[in-house]
Amino acid sequence: MNNESRALLALLGPAVVKDWLHEAGSAGSHGAVRATEPEATEIVQALRAGLEQGGEPGAFDARPWAALREALEALSRSRVAQGQSAADTSAFVLALKRPLFTGLQSQMASDPVTAMKVLWSATLLVDGMAQWTVSSYQRTREDVIRRQQQELLELSTPVIKLWEGVLAVPMIGTLDSARTQLVMETLLQRIVDTGSELAIIDITGVPTVDTLVAQHLLKTVSAIRLMGAECIISGIRPQIAQTIVHLGIELQGIASKANLADALALALQQTGFSITRAGK
Repeated sequence: MNNESRALLALLGPAVVKDWLHEAGSAGSHGAVRATEPEATEIVQALRAGLEQGGEPGAFDARPWAALREALEALSRSRVAQGQSAADTSAFVLALKRPLFTGLQSQMASDPVTAMKVLWSATLLVDGMAQWTVSSYQRTREDVIRRQQQELLELSTPVIKLWEGVLAVPMIGTLDSARTQLVMETLLQRIVDTGSELAIIDITGVPTVDTLVAQHLLKTVSAIRLMGAECIISGIRPQIAQTIVHLGIELQGIASKANLADALALALQQTGFSITRAGK
């Protein structure tokens, strides 16, 4: 351990945690989530451990700083969950500078040369901590966004059992490759689970149908047929019908209806059911 690390280590006690929390509270943005004493204490203890293991302030990716990196990642995850910004999270870490600099000023006033070296080491270390916090926050936020996107995809493509042996998938929004794959996987699994003979794909909520969307639909229909079931496409509005004709898209052999009610009536007819109006 070099002299700079020893000097920094001497500053990292309970007093610096108290001063850090006070400084962070004064410099934090309006509405920012205030750090707790256990969080600050855990980070300071991990910082001490890294210095004791010979960690270099300018090599924050090194092994001695593993515990400190984990503590900062936990802080970032907590702040993402609470809706705090990356800037406020980083500002909390950077607030550690003032207590450290104040401590250096009082302890090493008689040795300005060494004090400048320790000051530079402290700056490198705290800046590295702040950068790692921002990177961890970004990774955590991206994971949350990806998970939410997946959940939205699953919610936007439900497979509904309309009747015995008849399933329906109401499509809403743009139909892309990822969504088509999810629809196929979910629908095919439901066909297996329920033993259904017919699947209705309702595209009433699809704003436009182009060549790519039509190809996705045809792939889904082909997969359904390979499972031994048949498919009906509903929600063919006049504008969509004209677009399909204009693009020369072939939907031969695929039953289509203008709305879901007509598609269900056709599905019941094909599966051998008949519906009659009860007499008054």
